[in-house]
Amino acid sequence: MSPPYPVELLTLFPGMVSGYLGASILGKAQEKGLLSTTITDIREYAEGKHRVTDDAPYGGGAGMVMKPEPLISAIEAARSRLPGAKVLLMSPRGTTFTQATARELVAHTAGLILVCGRYEGVDERVMSHLDGELSLGDFVLTGGEVAAMAVVDAVARLVPGVLGNVASSVSESFEEGTLEHPHYTRPPVFRDVEVPAVLQSGDHARIARWRRWKSLVLTRERRPDLYSRLELSKADQKLLARREEEL
Repeated sequence: MSPPYPVELLTLFPGMVSGYLGASILGKAQEKGLLSTTITDIREYAEGKHRVTDDAPYGGGAGMVMKPEPLISAIEAARSRLPGAKVLLMSPRGTTFTQATARELVAHTAGLILVCGRYEGVDERVMSHLDGELSLGDFVLTGGEVAAMAVVDAVARLVPGVLGNVASSVSESFEEGTLEHPHYTRPPVFRDVEVPAVLQSGDHARIARWRRWKSLVLTRERRPDLYSRLELSKADQKLLARREEEL
């Protein structure tokens, strides 16, 4: 059995992430020995009675900035625990995190160290101790914890064995550059809305066609930016020329 995929989070608020990482699929993955998570309080590396981790920025301005001394010390300690792991700061100015990024990170078996920024930002001298910066998108959060948990979740579910059904991680939105098709479960009729007949037909080839058609149509309607980048096969083009009732 392969060793667990290791992740360490550096944060000023360990309580924000401990519950999430220990619950549901992530918790079960750790119980199975597929994933290991460590939560490190950056304040443990701050000096002085009050363990101060922030200070006013040079040049003035609103807010406070995370100090370099405790943060760099925390990063160096994490690197010693996880040699070879990628160290990434969650930051609005980072590279946008995507499903492709998640696949790249899970392939890096040495693991992941995620630094959760706070306040107005991080002293620039910390950057030389990082391997990069990641962002969830064009918006700003009060800290990097929520973003870091999203990254851990996305990466962990790609670790072999974490999901009960291997096909689950390869048939989802963005894996093929498209949004995922709709899902239905019992009952077959709920409040006068019936599950599409094709899904109840037992005809697996027809179901596969319907799901691909729905995936393409939803992507075209809701994410034209993704749709414009698709390389549609001849089969896809023929499929899109048909109406749903013709599938």
